[in-house]
Amino acid sequence: MGLRSREVRLTAPRLLGATDVRRIAADIGLRPTKQRGQNFVVDANTVRRIVRTSGVGVDDVVVEVGPGLGSLTLGLLDAARHVIAVEVDPVLAARLPATVADRAPDHVDRLDLVEADAMRVESLPGPPPTALVANLPYNVSVPVLLNFLERFDSITSGLVMVQAEVAHRLAAGPGSRTYGVPSAKAAWYADVELAGNVSRTVFWPAPNVDSALVSWSRHPPPGDDALRRRTFAVIDAAFAQRRKTLRSALARLAGSPDAAAQALVAAGIDPRTRGEQLDVRDFARLACSLP
Repeated sequence: MGLRSREVRLTAPRLLGATDVRRIAADIGLRPTKQRGQNFVVDANTVRRIVRTSGVGVDDVVVEVGPGLGSLTLGLLDAARHVIAVEVDPVLAARLPATVADRAPDHVDRLDLVEADAMRVESLPGPPPTALVANLPYNVSVPVLLNFLERFDSITSGLVMVQAEVAHRLAAGPGSRTYGVPSAKAAWYADVELAGNVSRTVFWPAPNVDSALVSWSRHPPPGDDALRRRTFAVIDAAFAQRRKTLRSALARLAGSPDAAAQALVAAGIDPRTRGEQLDVRDFARLACSLP
């Protein structure tokens, strides 16, 4: 009861607006680069929307990949028990603690900062993370998401902002025109859904593509890690030549078209089927049948 009372008295972080973001960028001599997908959120209402839609609360330990200048970080600090920010840019990483100290002094002890490449992170400080909420750089959004889902099974839910085209691919189901490798691999770990569109105008600089939110909730995987690796190899092969039947697309992986056909029949799948028609459990069953 006493802890809750103390938390209630914390002063809420002051979220960043467009002027604040540009001022901080000017202070550190930052020029956003396309190479690192640097498009910073400058709208506080968008930050509030992301935090609200993510559903994170006082019991959550949240990983934020690419905190940038701290717009979303401040919103997450207000909602979650703890935030672990992973930033690859040393200049941005060096500035973030000062921004938090200035804009959210009562929440400084809720933040851990990790200066690292999110595609190579294998461990994180502090308590195990329970959620991932981030504005992911467009050029690495899918591998970063899959890396965290693979390595941190304590992450049970999350929300990411990505390029709209990628969002639709992640959330697509079998038979959809946008269903492919990202869809099938993400489905190994979680139920993935679209959670809304985001205007280009909330970013600085404004990107030349649309953005969207993707949410997910982890479910039990179809098998162990060894089966996951085999299943992902089948998924990669199936979609490398998505216009071909699986009998042809899997010929190299199986050793021959006939061996692929035999494995497909053993898995209860018509050899004339294409990869876009299978869900992740079909792929896992097929992986068990391949030699």
